[in-house]
Amino acid sequence: MTRKLRSNLEPTTARWATRRALWRALGLTDEDMEKPKIAVVNSSSNLAICFSHLDGIAARVKQVIRDAGAILFEIRTAAPSDFVTIVGKKGGYILSTRDLITNDIEVQVEGAMLDGMLCLASCDKTVPGQLMAAGRLNIPTLVVCCGYQPSGQYRGQHCDIEDLFAAAGGLPFGKVTAEQMREMGDVAILGPGVCSGMGTANTMHVVCEALGMALPGSTPVQANSPHMWEVVEAAGRRIVAMVDEELKPRDIMTKAAFANAAKVTLAVSGSINAVKHLAAIAQESGLDVDVHGLFERYADTALPLIGVRPNGLTSTEAFEAAGGARAVIKQLDAVTPDDGVGPVVRSRPSPIMSS
Repeated sequence: MTRKLRSNLEPTTARWATRRALWRALGLTDEDMEKPKIAVVNSSSNLAICFSHLDGIAARVKQVIRDAGAILFEIRTAAPSDFVTIVGKKGGYILSTRDLITNDIEVQVEGAMLDGMLCLASCDKTVPGQLMAAGRLNIPTLVVCCGYQPSGQYRGQHCDIEDLFAAAGGLPFGKVTAEQMREMGDVAILGPGVCSGMGTANTMHVVCEALGMALPGSTPVQANSPHMWEVVEAAGRRIVAMVDEELKPRDIMTKAAFANAAKVTLAVSGSINAVKHLAAIAQESGLDVDVHGLFERYADTALPLIGVRPNGLTSTEAFEAAGGARAVIKQLDAVTPDDGVGPVVRSRPSPIMSS
């Protein structure tokens, strides 16, 4: 019997016949076409190191999805990097690309009526763009945050892209030299992934876990580390199960989840950009929630628990080693009373994890 999936067309229609012909040419069998159809959303690009490892991740997770009994279609989106694609049009492409990513996903996933999405998230705008699409389409979706870049040392001190960015501000005033910037730039980034530090990218990775849209314990994570690969494989298996369970983003991204996200952002001294991104995600999810009001409400109670660079001296590596977002969530659950909005921060398993 054909499975009850929205992607399974009635086999007496012209759309079924033509789609079958195109997919047969891709090597799919009639049996394949009855399986859950998962979109692997891959914002890969060679323009920036942030995205350079995503093709390898996509290859691994596609095999996991096949082994779990589904078929997949890899789709691509724009891949904006705040340090690369910010150069043109006075930076005008950056924020607008967030919405372009959402639209890229809708055109391909909703146009083909696929059954679920596994989104590979990297630099700043990919996470909110993917979450906005998840809220808009409301089909089973899981986000894999693909990690931060390893960094090095400069003159015996930790040196990452945040250090380079901060020091570069002194160039016009003669506080540093171009040669020093070159030396720092040679060691600040030692591999793929998003900027090390609690900028917008790592903030949104942590926010994704707080919302319940990334696997618990998956953020932050160093790119291409053993833990990242464990998360990738677990996510590939989980998204197939979520399609079977019909577990959708609007079941997960509730008002209480947004309260959780606001508290966690405050607790990690996260990027202020998270506020506007969360507001956009809530709107796409059909939620009447005052995100700005949530931050005002919890500003005095969800006290900072960790100061990750550039908002403190702690490295992202140390934050991950200490338990990352999951540890912060546990601490908030312990110290913040229930205020009637819902669970303060989930201490029970995330809704996206099977019981």
